Amino acid sequence: MIGNSTREEIIVRRTANYHPPIWDYDYVQSLRSDYVGETYIIRLDKLKRDVKAMLGKVKKPLDQLQLIDVLQRLGLYYHFKDEIKRILDSIYNQYNQHEEWKKDDLYATALEFRLLRQHGYDVPQDVFSRFKDETGSFKACLCEDMKGMLCLYEASYLCVQGESTLEQARDFAHRHLGKGLEQNIDQNLAIEVNHALELPLHWRMPRLEARWFIDVYEKRQDINPILLEFAKLDYNMVQATHQEDLRHMSSWWRSTRLGEKLKFARDRLMENFLWTVGEIFEPQYGYYRRMSTKVNSLLTIIDDVYDVYGTLDELELFTDAVDRWDINAMDPLPEYMKLCFLALYNSINEMAYDALKEHGLHIIFYLRKAVLSATVNSFHFFDIKF
Repeated sequence: MIGNSTREEIIVRRTANYHPPIWDYDYVQSLRSDYVGETYIIRLDKLKRDVKAMLGKVKKPLDQLQLIDVLQRLGLYYHFKDEIKRILDSIYNQYNQHEEWKKDDLYATALEFRLLRQHGYDVPQDVFSRFKDETGSFKACLCEDMKGMLCLYEASYLCVQGESTLEQARDFAHRHLGKGLEQNIDQNLAIEVNHALELPLHWRMPRLEARWFIDVYEKRQDINPILLEFAKLDYNMVQATHQEDLRHMSSWWRSTRLGEKLKFARDRLMENFLWTVGEIFEPQYGYYRRMSTKVNSLLTIIDDVYDVYGTLDELELFTDAVDRWDINAMDPLPEYMKLCFLALYNSINEMAYDALKEHGLHIIFYLRKAVLSATVNSFHFFDIKF
């Protein structure tokens, strides 16, 4: 007698050997700041009024630009957007008048160019042509102005494709700034030059740059004590807000148990949160930081489902479930995918509900479309790869 035999299909799962998170979530929950409460709010408001008055009193264009630059690098720009816009509007309206304050001043010209272009004003690269010699090269005498060269170097990174003068300026400034470091230049200026050559200002995360620049500014001879106190207090108070956001996100992440249940995937809540802080750090945008962190953390997990762990059949089912956006569509999914789908489903619907409740906007269609696009693209990549 021959018995019936059954053969179970053995699924071979891939692994990327991702390292576990370096952050301890109990430690994250313990993060606290002293910079909370009415006392600090009152002091911050007083300093803000002082700086606002300072912006109103400064009349010379170069002094205005220097103050705006310092405010930006100290991380204080967001407090004075309207005031700064009015100043830049005024400077831009006189941009082509070739005023004496900037005529032969590389530092003033480059600073004006960088700030105006950074804020979206249409300024041409030709403004630097007057610093070239008859051969079309930048004048050798400019190398003696290290402060101007540094400003030219930073300005050159706001070029667009095809702007050969700015590309030429970048190479010229980079070469001579490096040589200048070998000479006996001001120590504080040397620190800023090294920092710029390592990574230009335009490429840096503003919040991290603010923390670095606060220490640099404190050592300057032209330091303004009000600006320094304001910058330190604001940084610490904003950091307290970020810590509160992070505690909230850490609690949510642990409640999903995705990092615990899906060992094959990246547990990267902290990295995704830092990404949102880099994108928009202002304290009033805490809801955006939290929702963006949620979605990015979930999409990181789902990306690993597609790229590392899921089989073709499973991924077809998951993609279909996202397309249908129906809670019943998760029934045929394996257990690990049910966790992913339900976490994503609840988070996206929560965002849609908040938008409808707070702003009267019905955005579920657009959120679903964005999520579907991400999953379909991952599925197509998997299909092509394997």
